[in-house]
Order: sequence, then structure tokens, then C-alpha cells
Amino acid sequence: MKPSLRFFLAGFLLLILQTGLCYGIKWIALSKTPLALALNQTQHCKQLEGLVVSQVQLCRSNLELMQTIIQAAREVIKTCRKTFSDMRWNCSSIELAPNYLLDLERGTRESAFVYALSAAAISHTIARACTTGDLPGCSCGPIPGETPGPGYRWGGCADNLNYGLIMGSKFSDAPMKMKKSGSQANKLMHLHNSEVGRQVLKASLEMKCKCHGVSGSCSIKTCWKGLQELRDIALDLKTKYLSATKVVHRPMGTRKYLVPKDIDIRPVKETELIYLQSSPDFCMKNEKVGSHGTQDRQCNKTSNGSDSCDLMCCGRGYNPYMDKVVERCHCKYHWCCYVTCKKCERTVERYVCDFELIAEGKYVLDLSRLEKIQP
Repeated sequence: MKPSLRFFLAGFLLLILQTGLCYGIKWIALSKTPLALALNQTQHCKQLEGLVVSQVQLCRSNLELMQTIIQAAREVIKTCRKTFSDMRWNCSSIELAPNYLLDLERGTRESAFVYALSAAAISHTIARACTTGDLPGCSCGPIPGETPGPGYRWGGCADNLNYGLIMGSKFSDAPMKMKKSGSQANKLMHLHNSEVGRQVLKASLEMKCKCHGVSGSCSIKTCWKGLQELRDIALDLKTKYLSATKVVHRPMGTRKYLVPKDIDIRPVKETELIYLQSSPDFCMKNEKVGSHGTQDRQCNKTSNGSDSCDLMCCGRGYNPYMDKVVERCHCKYHWCCYVTCKKCERTVERYVCDFELIAEGKYVLDLSRLEKIQP
């Protein structure tokens, strides 16, 4: 065998081994399910996109759950895009489900976040659906055993976290428990990150109260256990994303474990997100590594954070353009009880990242979005 061919085959095999195949998050493609699909018969489960065989079986045996899981898929996309709107990687490729780019196909820190968020979101959505009575198979969560304190009493309808965790993990972890779901290292990583997402969800359960009393005196507070909003859970996971640990699959005794690459004297912490493959800086467009680039992305000229024009545009510079904004103004309160407003238009200055240098040494810039600013 020629050396060049041997090198190519070795590289191709390595790519296969390092690719996570991301079966575990293909179910996010449920977000594209047509509203016209009634999902009231088991044969409808085969029409759902992104499901593996075991998830189709779960669909058939839990048909009433599927509309809630479809809603969870939509929440994952919306929340991920919102959480990373101020960063170079803005989670835009999640909308390509189930055919992801390499930023989510490989075991990157970006895929670690999406696995954690999707695991949290599906359990969160199911737990909330129990509370609202949308699921016939569950009801409110249990009343806590501890006494809430003087002036407080347990009541209301708690989010059914336990049911959400049981049913959510059955569905979201099912792909990673198949035989053909990528390498053992990727299975372990995805299962670990999914569990981190559920841990953050559990930690978000808090006491919520409503006041009762004469003339709003709040002499008695009725309380229940409720989950924080998914956007708050996503922000906690984003913090873990920023401090995620790179790991390697290394033999320890008779088995192989995931251990921190640079600090292999300790095991992986149960609370940290982990990843196997380093990510690009996402500055330049390169579909081979799953990078959309930041050209034409909006940036904040006055910010010192990740959305600043210096960081977002990777030092390439940025261009101003004028944008017309329509907003409510001159609002008046009328007795009783409504408010009327006029619509006012104003022009604001915004900024987008400059063009990219491409292979031929030419520059690409979408001039259609820019307007010349008069000095």
C-alpha cells in the first residue's frame, strides 16, 4: 500500500472514531414537526424526524407525551440561540437538525452544551406539562415533607420534577444506549454531559409563594416547589461551557475512563461539562470544522464583553449602518383602565463585522445591509 494511501485511510479512520455521530441530539429535529400532524395514532411515530428505533418505540408506548417532547425540541433551539447570541459561536447550526455540522457532530464543548441543555429541557418541559394538566399520566409534584415555616403553608401545584427526569432521560438517553452510537468515549461523554444538564435542572427547583390576606397584607403565603425558567438553567450551563474540561479516554486498571487531558491525576467531576475535541475560534467561515464565521454579525461598539466589536469581529474591523426602529411613544393612561400610544420611528446606528479575506485575496462584504453615514 502506498504511503499516501495509508496516511489517508488512517486519517479517515481517526475521523470516524472521533466523530460522535450525535445520535443523542438528532431528536431536536422534532421542532420541524408540522402542526397538522395530529400524533393520535402509533403509526404517526414513524413520520417523526430524527428518532432512533428505541425512541420510536417510546413514542408508540407514550403517545400522549410526544407533543410535549416536540415543544421541548423547540425550546432547546430557541434557548440555545438566545443564550449564545452574544458570542462568536451563536448556536445557529442547531437549526440544521438532524443534519448537523462538525461543531455539533464532533465531541466539542459546543456539543457538550447542547447535550446538557437538551437533557434539561426535555425533563423541564415534561415536569411543567404535568403541572398544567397537559399530560394524563402525571399530576402535580409531591408536597415536601419539611415544614415551610411560620406564615407559610404548602399548596398550589408543584412542578413534577421526578416524573420529568424519569421520562425525559428515557427519551434523550436512548440513542446513546444503542450499540451503533459512535465510540465508547463519545457515549460516555454525551451521557455525562446529559446528566450534568439534569443536575442543573434539579438544582433549579426552588420554593415559590403567593400572598394571601386582607387588603394585600400577605399574612399567609401559599408555597410550592417550582423550577426556574429554562433560560436561567441555560445561563448556568453556559458558565459550565466556558470552563469545560477537555478529556481523553485512558485505561485505568482493566477499564478505560474519561479523565482530564491536562490534569489526569483526578477523575472527571460530576458537575463539569467535558469535551474530547477542541473547537476552532469561529472567526472565519469553514464548513469543514462547522464554523459559520462572524462576517456580517452584529456587534456592540461600547461593550467589553464577548459581543464587543473587537472580540466578535476577531480584529477584522466593523462597519456602521443605519437602522430604522419603530417603537411605542407618547403613551397616555385613560381612566379606567387602558393605555393608548403612538408609534414613533427613529434611526439608530448599528455595527456589523467586516468582510473576510478569502483564498484569492479578495474581500467579501454584503453592501446591501449597509447605508452610508453622513459625517
